[in-house]
Amino acid sequence: MGLTEINLHEQLKKYFGFSQFKGLQEQVIKSIVSNEDTFVIMPTGGGKSLCYQLPALIKDGTAIVVSPLIALMKNQVDALRSISSQEGIAHVLNSSLNKTEINQVKLDITNGVTKLLYVAPESLTKDEYVDFLKEQTISFLAIDEAHCISEWGHDFRPEYRNLKKIIKRIGDDIPIIGLTATATPKVQEDILKNLNMSNANTFKASFNRPNLYYEVRPKTKEVFSDIIRFIKKRTGKSGIIYCLSRKSVEELAQTLQVNGISAVPYHAGLDAKTRAKHQDMFLMEDVDVVVATIAFGMGIDKPDVRFVIHHDIPKSLESYYQETGRAGRDGGEGHCLAFYAYKDIEKLEKFMSGKPVAEQEIGHALLQEVVAYAETSMSRRKFLLHYFGESFETETGDGGNMDDNIRNPKTKTEAKDEVTLLLKTIKDTNELYKSKEIVNTLIGKSNALIKSHKTDAHELFGKGKDKDASFWMALLRQVLVAGYLKKDIESYGVVKLTKRGKDYLNNPQSFMMSEDHVYDSNAEGDIIVATKSKSTGPDEKLMKMLKDLRKSVAKRKELPPFVIFQDPSLEDMTVKYPITIEELSNIHGVGEGKAKKYGAQFVKLISEYVEENDIFRPDDFVVKTTGSNSSLKLYIIQNIDRKLPLETIAGSKGMTTQEFIGELEAIVYSGTKLDISYIVNDLLDEDQQEEIHDYFLEDAETDKIEDALEEFDGDYDEEELRLYRIKFISEVAN
Repeated sequence: MGLTEINLHEQLKKYFGFSQFKGLQEQVIKSIVSNEDTFVIMPTGGGKSLCYQLPALIKDGTAIVVSPLIALMKNQVDALRSISSQEGIAHVLNSSLNKTEINQVKLDITNGVTKLLYVAPESLTKDEYVDFLKEQTISFLAIDEAHCISEWGHDFRPEYRNLKKIIKRIGDDIPIIGLTATATPKVQEDILKNLNMSNANTFKASFNRPNLYYEVRPKTKEVFSDIIRFIKKRTGKSGIIYCLSRKSVEELAQTLQVNGISAVPYHAGLDAKTRAKHQDMFLMEDVDVVVATIAFGMGIDKPDVRFVIHHDIPKSLESYYQETGRAGRDGGEGHCLAFYAYKDIEKLEKFMSGKPVAEQEIGHALLQEVVAYAETSMSRRKFLLHYFGESFETETGDGGNMDDNIRNPKTKTEAKDEVTLLLKTIKDTNELYKSKEIVNTLIGKSNALIKSHKTDAHELFGKGKDKDASFWMALLRQVLVAGYLKKDIESYGVVKLTKRGKDYLNNPQSFMMSEDHVYDSNAEGDIIVATKSKSTGPDEKLMKMLKDLRKSVAKRKELPPFVIFQDPSLEDMTVKYPITIEELSNIHGVGEGKAKKYGAQFVKLISEYVEENDIFRPDDFVVKTTGSNSSLKLYIIQNIDRKLPLETIAGSKGMTTQEFIGELEAIVYSGTKLDISYIVNDLLDEDQQEEIHDYFLEDAETDKIEDALEEFDGDYDEEELRLYRIKFISEVAN
């Protein structure tokens, strides 16, 4: 076509009103205009769509754009029609059209009016469309969201696999343009292979978004409170919160509303009209926050989203990158906060169990990358960019200090010898294994795969057993990111040495390693504690005072201290500083009954402490609950009163016995009486009950079940002890 550079700039100004191209746009457009196969990897917000829109407008014929998102197609068609006097310049061809509309589309294409035709991949499988398009002048075919081709992509769609065959039927020599916003090296290779365009000109923009701040916090039972506190510090700013289930979306949106935050829910269970209304309210700034499942955000082009919160960790780092990428598109502040508990990962693994084995394997591998990101203590930005095949130097790179790990670094230790042992183990086991087997070999733990290669007889087997598996896994991740190892693309996950790794073995040097964060489930309920340096943990001085007070109250009432308030409740008091009975009733594990019964002296002490020490209380903070939990609580209390069997009540709510006992514990620990004698009497005779009662009243220093199990040395199982503890607390404390 011989378009000069000046000409391209003129066309850009003429059609879109811009005088400058952004990033790689100009090079990509030149490649497309020259009829060459082109592959574009450009993060969301980088101006991807202009890369095919401008060439389509200036070339002869019609460009076909394949996209899986109907809403996005509609937005783009509307936008293109707004820059042209001809309505037919852009069309959508999908299942939503009637016969008359389809004929109009065909007529506009035949008459050369239509420059861009947006189609869903399913539409291209229809013979009538293929036969029609065969006869037309097609300028090129663009495949948007090209990662849908790859089973390793986070949004795999089987119908995308057949695109190459369909394109061949429309015309043999049509140039192909693949575009994606997130692709790991593995996915990139899949796309090029599947579209048979290994010689394509590849353009890859940087995945680095220097203005985004990445943070991961432990997810505890207080996660709603944490989110509210975070948002209240950013009043009036726009944000998106992602949850995995519709139920969580509804509950969180309601909780935000009753706590004075303007928020709306968005998920596929709402009717289309409500979804559209909520999306518009967010775009028009009638609400600050949208709480959504991943159904939300595709094609949302709001430049000033100031935070993206993940209430649940997503299924892959691609999803995470794409969702966090909706923050700070105007280059301004963008805080990306994820809450992480390994329990959520296990839940996601359960969801996968019904799927085909190959799909499960891929799903597990993607999930393990998410775990690695959450638990790592190295630069999160460096970790993310490495995942997408891009290197980043924290010291000199743009945005290098924009994450929690860099701002609160963990201490590093010299690991030169361990790196050498790790690399040697991989080399000497012939680079056969994925991370898990490498770590098992080091700590001397055998499995079927290790046995089949006789690695358990190797001299290196168990050579690193003085360190635990989590140490070796953390080291392996850091050595991967440092470039001494790589994950093989063909057999994804198998770890191999790079040239740098081989050089290191010949000439080992200092390697400073920081250990991963450990997110431990605490024995008391499900509180999760992050062992993280410089964290704003409990106020130790106040904690000591509260423990002393608890001791004296317990002594006066002739009760064990844990009956008054548990340690996690005291800890929560030292973080939130409640100074009224109402505030105290919102403390973890307290509740209204207990606050009224024992709370007066505690709030008096805290109030005086706050005053004397000029403590800044977190937003004078009380989280109001929506009562969604209270309906379950009421249901349980009513059915316990009716003396229904434990399994019956649990089963009717789809809960396991363990989960149900957890709910009973939450009810009695917050001060409500619950008479479960009829359940306990079925399990334990009078003497047994008396023995456990005396233990909790006289001997126990804490109410931890582990201590009780140890004390009774196998006489009672965990379930019996937990149920008796509920009876004990209910009778003695409430």
